[in-house]
Amino acid sequence: MTTEFNELLPVQSADKSQIWIIGTREQVLHTINEFYVKRIATDRVKFTPIVPAPFAAGKYMTVLER
Repeated sequence: MTTEFNELLPVQSADKSQIWIIGTREQVLHTINEFYVKRIATDRVKFTPIVPAPFAAGKYMTVLER
């Protein structure tokens, strides 16, 4: 991953754990909804915006900071 991309992620490098979700846009949206329904994430705001994955063509990603 490039430094430029790391700077764009609104995730701080604190001691919080992160869950990275990478897949097609539909897979990422489905997983976000599944995490919310199963209460793994208490709020959808805890996910970063869905962005194209810079290391996999045609894939998207989001990060959940816990």
